[in-house]
Amino acid sequence: MNKLIIIACVFLTACATSPTGRQQLILVGDSQMTQMGITSFQEMKTSQTISRDREVNQYVQCVTNAILDVMPQGGQDWEVVVFEAPSANAFALPGGKIGVHTGLLAVAETPAQLATVIGHEIGHVLSRHGAERVSHQLATQTGLQLADVMASQKIEGSTERQMLMLGLGLGAQLGVLLPYSREHESEADVIGLDLMAQAGFNPQESVSLWQNMDKASGSQRQPQFMSTHPNPQKRIQRLQRRMPKALPLYQNSGRKPNCQL
Repeated sequence: MNKLIIIACVFLTACATSPTGRQQLILVGDSQMTQMGITSFQEMKTSQTISRDREVNQYVQCVTNAILDVMPQGGQDWEVVVFEAPSANAFALPGGKIGVHTGLLAVAETPAQLATVIGHEIGHVLSRHGAERVSHQLATQTGLQLADVMASQKIEGSTERQMLMLGLGLGAQLGVLLPYSREHESEADVIGLDLMAQAGFNPQESVSLWQNMDKASGSQRQPQFMSTHPNPQKRIQRLQRRMPKALPLYQNSGRKPNCQL
């Protein structure tokens, strides 16, 4: 069979559906993304300072565990690491890896506000946004030849690895996350809001979190987490529109996480 026909078939059969029902183009296998997520996280742990503050680690773990407990596939195998960094940032990677910067705790003032951020980042992973970004990059930037290689589930050279790193949001500088698309951000907001509500965190605190993010920017440089995301005011409006669906999830959750710092 002609190689171009084979590649065309790959694209036609690469359609997937996100948790919100949105159609996606996924050319990269979950095993590849998991491999890259685990490898990248391990490199971060060796190149960045890990917080040894017991209370901070227990607090972040408590909030994260509460969210992981209500995830569809469970969160037993997820690893959570707190990094000593001033940026108001957090991230989640394929392979069950979550990183939280200590600077985020100065902006996320309550457990529910921290849950807003963690739920949002987990939403990116559940929606396979990293794989989707890689797939679009393969389709539009690297041509059919590389798409053929990736569709064959091979990671043989530096070019393929670089594309996967970009899709994970790690870029050339390890640990510096690149922005997702607005569509991805909106989807992660919805998923994260529902997750935090189901976990017993008041979803209305998500609005307070983004108000804090907005204030934290002020006349100074924006916090890293906010600099890679849409305008906080627009995000607040979207969250408020979603609140009639999220509040019943919270009220009926029967959960009351006892996470304190």
